[in-house]
Amino acid sequence: MAEKAYRRIEEMIVMRELKPGTMISEAQMGTELGCGRTPVREALQRLKLEGYVDVHPRRGALVTSVDVLKQLELLEVRRSLEDLMARLASVRATGAERRRLLQLADEITLAAKEGSRLDFYNANKEIHELTAQATHNETFVKTIGAVHGLSRRFWYAYIGEEQLKTAAEYHAAVITSVAHNDPKTAVDNVVRLMDYLESLTRMAIDRRI
Repeated sequence: MAEKAYRRIEEMIVMRELKPGTMISEAQMGTELGCGRTPVREALQRLKLEGYVDVHPRRGALVTSVDVLKQLELLEVRRSLEDLMARLASVRATGAERRRLLQLADEITLAAKEGSRLDFYNANKEIHELTAQATHNETFVKTIGAVHGLSRRFWYAYIGEEQLKTAAEYHAAVITSVAHNDPKTAVDNVVRLMDYLESLTRMAIDRRI
């Protein structure tokens, strides 16, 4: 139940159903999600560690604002992790993982084409989780999972429809290469994806200055 609460609350924050500055009540959220306060409390503590909320005892959890400047710091870390993930997943993924990655390449491309941000979010999140899982390294999965969590909100707050299509194209290229056991091409595609994400971040910063 705590995992279910975590995933749903994260989705609500990322998709801006819960906007920055919103106070989340454990009791109210528990009622909405059909679970008790304890799973919600555990979910909020996890979201606090990932920077989504600030927890205030006896008041609830406050949805934090998106810090654009921190995205550049995250991208510096994420570049090397994405590179390693592509290399490891390319050679270690199981047959089932490779087949699902190819399906996800189609799903994220279609979501972007149709302008469905929720479908894009779901496909993108599964891409991150499955590619990390395909490394078959538990320590790595936990490490990059935290980085992806911290990055996710920014893209849905600042990315437009055309950027959505380009981002989908780059993500699809990475996981298609991974699925085809081609680590060199996968890494080359990771570089292109990270360069694109950095360019979007810098444009977002320039707009705020």
